[in-house]
Amino acid sequence: MSQPQHPQQINIELGEKEAEGIYANMAMIMHSPTEIIIDFARVMPRLPKSKVLSRIIMTPMHAKLLHKTLTENIKKFEAQFGEIKIYGHPEKSTQNIGFESGNQKPGGDE
Repeated sequence: MSQPQHPQQINIELGEKEAEGIYANMAMIMHSPTEIIIDFARVMPRLPKSKVLSRIIMTPMHAKLLHKTLTENIKKFEAQFGEIKIYGHPEKSTQNIGFESGNQKPGGDE
């Protein structure tokens, strides 16, 4: 009979620069059959241009695990601090606050 496997403990190091974080108020999400790509940007009022600050590439499985964990954390946040309000058009909730999605190839114009 096999022994139950215990999750491996991993020590994660957080560098000083990374600990400062990057503020982003826009995310563009693209996908292919094998990966999900999330580009984070910061859009400022009255500035016509922005640039990608960080690109995260992950497998669809890891993206789904991130979605699950983020959903759980938002529920906990709202239980503690109240509902997070989304301003704009509720019927377009996935496009609010500068968030976009699509199945474009990274760097492509499809």
